[in-house]
Amino acid sequence: MTEEEKKLLSTFEARLRHLIYLHDELKRENAELKQLLERKKEENAKVWSDYKILETNYTNLKTATTISLNGSDVKETKLRLSKLVREVDKCIALLNE
Repeated sequence: MTEEEKKLLSTFEARLRHLIYLHDELKRENAELKQLLERKKEENAKVWSDYKILETNYTNLKTATTISLNGSDVKETKLRLSKLVREVDKCIALLNE
């Protein structure tokens, strides 16, 4: 093997080692990003769950407030109760299917 071939082989080996190093770094970064994505998905699911609970609580509070009015807004109370009855009817219809 000539001196030039040895030099070329040495350069090739150095570049190959560098590429392997870069590959390992990208694999590590990819694994970290996957973990971060998973944590963010879990956070998002928790926030969504909290949102749903708060939305339900708000709806219940609004219903209780509407019902507890002293007759000042009877029309709104009737509309709200009608809506609740329709929702219950829909649920019963779904259960009967």
